[in-house]
Amino acid sequence: MWLKPDEILLKNAFKLWVTEEDNEYFVLQRRRGYGEGGGGLTGLLVGTLDTVLDSTSKVAPYRILHHTPDSQVYWSIACGVTKEEIVQHWDWLQQNVMRTLSVFDSSEDITSFVQGKIRGLIAEEGKTSLVLEEDPEKFREALLRFEKWFELPPKEKLVTYYSCSYWRGKVPCQGWLYLSTNFLCFYSYLLGAEVKLIISWDEIWRLEKTSNVILTESIHVLVHGEDHYFSMLMHLNETFVIMEQLADYSIKRLFDKEAFQREPALSDPLQITKRGLEAHAKSEQFRTFFRLPKEENLLEVHESFLWVPFSHYNTLGKICLSESYLCFASQDGSQCHVIIPMREVINVEKSDSSNRALTVCVRGKRALRFSEVRDYQRLANTIRSRCGISASPQHSASSEAIRGECQSLINHFEDNPEDVTLMVGQKDSSKAVSTEALMTVFHPQDVENLDPKMLKEKMKEQSWNIHFSEYGRGTSMFFTRKTRDLIVRGVPEALRGELWMLFSGAVNDMATHPGYYTDLVEQSLGTSTLATDEIERDLHRSLPEHPAFQSDTGISALRRVLTAYAYRNPKIGYCQAMNILTSVLLLYAKEEEAFWLLVAVCERMLPDYFNRRIIGALVDQAVFEDLIRENLPQLVEHMTDLSFFSSVSLSWFLTLFISVLPIESAVNVVDCFFYDGIKAILQLGLAVLDYNMGALISCHDDAEAVTILNKFFDSVTNKDSPLPSTVQQASLGGTDKTSRFNVDISELIREAYEKYGNIRSEDVESSRKRNKLHVIQTLEDTTKQNVIRVVTQEVRFSPSHLDGLYNLFKRQHFLCCYWTMKSPALLHHDPSLAYLEQYQLGFQQFSVLFSLLEPWAFCNTKSALSLWVFRLIDENQDGLINFKEFCYALDTLYSGSFTNKLKFLFKLHLPPAFDLPQDGVIKKSPERGRGKVDLQAYLKQWQNEILKKEETIKDLPRIDQTQFIQFSKTLYNIFHGDPEEESLYRAVAHVTSLLLRMEEVGRRLQEPSSPSESSKPAAVDEGEPSTEEASTTPGSSDTSSSRNSQDAGADLTETDWSFSFEQVLASLLNEPTIVRFFERPVDVQTKLAQARVAQLKLKVNK
Repeated sequence: MWLKPDEILLKNAFKLWVTEEDNEYFVLQRRRGYGEGGGGLTGLLVGTLDTVLDSTSKVAPYRILHHTPDSQVYWSIACGVTKEEIVQHWDWLQQNVMRTLSVFDSSEDITSFVQGKIRGLIAEEGKTSLVLEEDPEKFREALLRFEKWFELPPKEKLVTYYSCSYWRGKVPCQGWLYLSTNFLCFYSYLLGAEVKLIISWDEIWRLEKTSNVILTESIHVLVHGEDHYFSMLMHLNETFVIMEQLADYSIKRLFDKEAFQREPALSDPLQITKRGLEAHAKSEQFRTFFRLPKEENLLEVHESFLWVPFSHYNTLGKICLSESYLCFASQDGSQCHVIIPMREVINVEKSDSSNRALTVCVRGKRALRFSEVRDYQRLANTIRSRCGISASPQHSASSEAIRGECQSLINHFEDNPEDVTLMVGQKDSSKAVSTEALMTVFHPQDVENLDPKMLKEKMKEQSWNIHFSEYGRGTSMFFTRKTRDLIVRGVPEALRGELWMLFSGAVNDMATHPGYYTDLVEQSLGTSTLATDEIERDLHRSLPEHPAFQSDTGISALRRVLTAYAYRNPKIGYCQAMNILTSVLLLYAKEEEAFWLLVAVCERMLPDYFNRRIIGALVDQAVFEDLIRENLPQLVEHMTDLSFFSSVSLSWFLTLFISVLPIESAVNVVDCFFYDGIKAILQLGLAVLDYNMGALISCHDDAEAVTILNKFFDSVTNKDSPLPSTVQQASLGGTDKTSRFNVDISELIREAYEKYGNIRSEDVESSRKRNKLHVIQTLEDTTKQNVIRVVTQEVRFSPSHLDGLYNLFKRQHFLCCYWTMKSPALLHHDPSLAYLEQYQLGFQQFSVLFSLLEPWAFCNTKSALSLWVFRLIDENQDGLINFKEFCYALDTLYSGSFTNKLKFLFKLHLPPAFDLPQDGVIKKSPERGRGKVDLQAYLKQWQNEILKKEETIKDLPRIDQTQFIQFSKTLYNIFHGDPEEESLYRAVAHVTSLLLRMEEVGRRLQEPSSPSESSKPAAVDEGEPSTEEASTTPGSSDTSSSRNSQDAGADLTETDWSFSFEQVLASLLNEPTIVRFFERPVDVQTKLAQARVAQLKLKVNK
């Protein structure tokens, strides 16, 4: 590797370096302790220095120095890990530089030329790979060490590195932590003790910051039951965040199959950088906080003050700019934020240069004034360009009019701060869809009804209208602490749909996708998939006693929304609980609005909730358990196993309490959820447990605790609900109303916010990331245990060996996905399938793994042999091998009897393994997860497996001459390199010769046979030995040609001959050398250990 020329004094390095070659201008040196004569005390000391000190010159074993005859100064210009690498550089210098140096007159010119040449080479190398790194020169040095120490495939991308200590028991090892796209690596070398650690991100169970008496602060990594601690990091928080981001990136890419198409920084695993990860994390946090679509990325951040009209003061905060939105969030504790879609901006004015202020005018006679913006002119131009507003001083008449209107509005507002009515926004009138909200159809409000509940409802509406007049209405409304207070008190029925759309961000999705839902409905109706079948089954289970869903109007709307979403997002399709949630959305929102609300919930607010494994819900239950430990210690002391609450609370999270609370109470919970996200559900869950603390502590078993919670939910009411009793009764589903006490939902929510409102959304997101690793690995471990339990009944491997095989099998699947986003192997992983089918290998993956594990270490035709093995065990010919099929093949080759091993090899040379074309393996590879599952086919396959009788040697077909020749070649190949190779070769030659002579004798015996063919088979059947029988039963066409031919020698060359397995087996059994070879035991544990080490070093062929 070429290095930036660095001046060194050679005399200080004589004790550490040995000169290998030199000439007038260059010196090639080797580091003491490396290469020939290395080791000893010098090698130990040098190796320790190389690890601890951060310098390439102290790490690379070889280097090239430049000098001139009349100078004592030397310049390091290249280094290398191997002698071959450094010799290449040396030869290049000899051929391309040495001849040129003779034309220079002075030493200064020579040195200047060499330095310029080397810098040019470095610049050329770094054009593509290192241009995004913060310090390319230091990064190149770290990359050199990374490649040298860990020997990972060249494609593996190093992201960053840190100096730290790794704790082995109670002893710290000082070394270097390397974080790459797919691996966490650590290396230490102290006085001969080498510590090397390589961990895949997808294998990590837990990643967290910890502290104890010995380690004040450290990073804890749990992998396969082993704890790893890293401490003494100068930037521990930064290191932990990067580790968390890489683990999350790996989980999303490998398990969730996310392609990051909208994020160029993460779309290619070969180009991941620390800067790209940080940008992704900021964008994700930005989208989550402001509830923006996934397409938005954080582009710019500016500190500024925003004039808040309702408070009459400037609040400090940050302007966040994305492709389509201008957002502001305060930082002074006022909890004020505002979201301005670029489509709403009509002008941007730089109103006051002394205050570096700019004013953004939006539709609805609204203006927002930002001041003390450092780069306010560039920001104004950026907003103009994104909104399509001309920045030219020559405005059209209409532009001048808009500008004048905005300026007059600003002046009036500043002169008359009390007149905030000018800030009233207009509700955006979006195109109405064909249906209204079901609540307005089945329960229209009676304007003349003046009962207490309706009066209170009107008062709520008035409170919100006042709020709108002060804070604005629609997409550019100010969100403040007062907004949350109104939410907690309850949202009026008439405003619920509008506010849900606003708080969830669904209003922006719908505004930017006009006509999308209508088109989707037209495309999806009439389709037949597994999702549509499940939707039809659940339609009449969705709020079945509510009048809206007792009619075709409500059922049809529900069907359209669910079917359209399943068509839009086949990755999720349809999951139970979506029907309940969508039913409630349809009650208060129009059909199209309900669809976009469902999109917001499933894809942004509750990620990974609605899939086959409900990972998101399980993650949030783990977060809930953590919060119980922090906030309800009394309950934890009484119930040490909190998994009970996970099972009980699953429906709380999946349906947002809709399935356990009366509908009139549940909608209040949904109000809070759309404003505060999952934080609102967690708070309410804690409040429910806190309310029932005494009863839960005194209960004796889980069943009693469930009864207590069910009775509590039955007692929750909404005393302010204007819904008629018929609707309320329908939502309760016939529960007992004779409870001695009632709990008002508004009081319960208020108590939840008062006691647990200090839970921060940032902490919830961090806890989600931490627990997601554990949840996914627990599910993966459950899959592994179930697979091993099934497979162990059919093979002779021990459970520990099967565990190791499964880990290798699974890693081989992921190895094809590590360095590309478009690996077909990702399509082979479908968690919704049966356990055995979740991980499957295609041929290329299988061949690599089989070459590591096959018992014949010296086989030199691995590709052909592995191809035949693959075809043989791929019984359904779908081009994929599951773990059971893989273990069956290995079990036969490792532990099978001589007969079984030979039978396996024999079958490799019969169809379908041998006769298929060499270049084709996959006949079909069905698309998974989208189409209908053919249950009849599964049942039939299951029945066939049960009824399938064990294959005997008599069932095997005969092997013809082409197949037998290849069979003989295969035996020669697998014997190659064996200590008894010569004896084995002679044995095979003897068996082959014997079988051919038997065939020849059989043919000669056929020549004088009578023309009547019917008597010959009878004679054979009566008493011929098995070998004679085999040799005298060629096909009738062969017999006919034998009779008609005049020359017996010519006949042998023209006709086919074949052998039965019994003949081959009997012949080989007479060769003790061959029998010993096949019955030689295989050390499975050693084989697995070697495969684990070598697996990462093998390149997967595409």
